[in-house]
This record gives sequence, structure tokens and C-alpha cells, in this order.
Amino acid sequence: MVTPEKTVERLSLYRRLAEEMLREGKMSVFSHQLAEMAGVTSSQVRRDFMFIGTQGRANTGYNTKELKAGIDQFLVSHEPDGVALVGIGNLGRAVLAFFHGRRPNLIIKACFDKDPDKIGRIIHGCRVYSIEDMASVLLSEKINIAIIAVPRAFAQETAEKLIQAGVNGIVNFAPVPLNVPGNVYVDNVDFTMSLEKVAHFARKQKIVSEI
Repeated sequence: MVTPEKTVERLSLYRRLAEEMLREGKMSVFSHQLAEMAGVTSSQVRRDFMFIGTQGRANTGYNTKELKAGIDQFLVSHEPDGVALVGIGNLGRAVLAFFHGRRPNLIIKACFDKDPDKIGRIIHGCRVYSIEDMASVLLSEKINIAIIAVPRAFAQETAEKLIQAGVNGIVNFAPVPLNVPGNVYVDNVDFTMSLEKVAHFARKQKIVSEI
């Protein structure tokens, strides 16, 4: 069974919430409590957990530790997934700094840039390679996931180079859609679109509150 994209997104959110609850010492949670935190319905939470084979108990709900372990087993590979980051500008550095050490199962193992002043440097624990060395480095490091953080004019070219080198999963921060084969999964992260959407609904909420 192919897991819907939105289900994977919600499971990732549930895991983060479970981690926060464990840090706070909360060892159990009911579906309606998790639903409220995640902004979904209780029935949606239960349907999502059907994919990982996790069931709550009538009197105590879900065991938080078991819940996180079940989501980890479903989402996380047994071997750490290596990730490449292309583009070490302000955005690329921010992504690298944010992600460094956050998920032991997802490791940014190589960075790429065309700026000779950055090539060869170690930034947040990751070595920066030349774009020209991309294919050989990706092959040697067995990397098939990449993050694109380059200007929009170079995004498609970068994606094509990554795909030629064996990448089949891309997180695209460039504000432009990518033309990729059907066997390559792309997740587009567009900050401008997100801000415009938030601004639109914020205005609507303001109008409603003033009526």
C-alpha cells in the first residue's frame, strides 16, 4: 500500500509532538489530545496510525514512547540516509545549521557550490565540494537525496545534474517548479507562497473579527 503524502507529513508531525511530550515526561496521550495539537481530527489520527500498526488503549490512550518508536520504524530507514545540499548561500547555510545533528538517520554528508572561496571548507561539520565533483562524490557517498538551495535560474540545471548522478528525491527551495522524470520525488518549499497564503488568511480573519 502506498502511503499518502499527507499521511507521511502528519506522522512526522506526530513524532515531533511525541518527542516533545517525552521531554516533558508525558508518557501517554489520547487521540483527541494529539489531534488538537496537530490541528486534525481524532478520527484522522486513528486512521494515520493504522499505517504503522499502532493502537491506543481505551483507558490510557497511546503510550508515548511506543508511539514514537512505531513512527520511527515506519518512517526511518535502518541505515542512515545520506543527503546532499547544493548551494551554500545564506539559505543553504541556514538549512545546514538548522539540520546539523537534528536527525541521526538523515545526514547531510556533502555540500556543493561553485564559489572557489567555499570549496574545500568545512561548514557546520560538512565539507563543501565543487559542483564539478558532484557525480563522483554522490556515487562514493551513496547519496540519493538532495536539497536544492540555489538561485531559481540554476535550479533546473542543478536538478538535472543531481538526477544524472542517481538522486531520486529532492527538496527544492528554489522558487521555481522543476521538470523531473516520474521516478523522482520532489517536495517544493516556497517561502513566498507560504507567506502570501498566511497573509491572505490573516486579512480574512481580521475582517471577520471586525464585523
